[in-house]
Amino acid sequence: MKLTEEQITRYSRHILLKEVGGKGQKKLLNGRVLVIGAGGLGSPIALYLAAAGVGTIGIADPDQVDISNLQRQVIHFTADVGKAKVLSAKEKMLAINPELNVVTYQSWVTAENIAAMVADYDFVIDGTDNFAAKFLINDACVLAGKPYSHGGILQFDGQTLTVVPGQSACYRCIFPEPPPKDAIPSCSQAGVIGVLPGVLGTLQATEAIKYLLGAGDLLTGRLLTYSALRMRFREIAVKKNANCPICGEHPSITYLKDELDAVTVCDLGH
Repeated sequence: MKLTEEQITRYSRHILLKEVGGKGQKKLLNGRVLVIGAGGLGSPIALYLAAAGVGTIGIADPDQVDISNLQRQVIHFTADVGKAKVLSAKEKMLAINPELNVVTYQSWVTAENIAAMVADYDFVIDGTDNFAAKFLINDACVLAGKPYSHGGILQFDGQTLTVVPGQSACYRCIFPEPPPKDAIPSCSQAGVIGVLPGVLGTLQATEAIKYLLGAGDLLTGRLLTYSALRMRFREIAVKKNANCPICGEHPSITYLKDELDAVTVCDLGH
């Protein structure tokens, strides 16, 4: 694969970086990333992956654009209200970078369909808004051996973690099971500052790009938390849990199932 003159110009600031160069940009163009969720976190993730030249980007979300989304879901515009989020997102991604292959999945991720989805990608990003999806994504990626980025936000706080199955702690190593129903308020109940998903989403997109490039240190073994009110980041070391129900020494989870009783929140882990 040889970069065209247009590509050399488009990605020139990447190519100048010794960690990227022409070879690295080709890796991005050949890369495949699945973004699950086209909302607050998914918006900046999708936009930055598209701009970076990740060649194939899958985006999954069952919802339509609502006017209440526009305060934080920057990939959607007022004119998109009522449109499927995945189609709205695809339009903006292709407007930034027409050479992309954007694959849309206008559906919930479920135990029945997620394995087939993640199988086609090099890296997965969790930008979902409920615990059922977050645990399902973790389980699907661990069982398939697919690296992924977890992200969560609520009010002024966020967190993110990168999981490389077989090498690092997974989400269940930290949180073995979903919290009880109604234990944590939802986004519509507790609110979220609009800029917060921009901070966390760009971190998640960075992890995907670094993974495809094979450059730098991934956010594995470290849960990164962010407080917008205090403008502070904090790292919490996390280790593989020998008793983890899916990646531990004696896993009890050996197949995918839906967490039907999991509480819905706005993109936040426990």
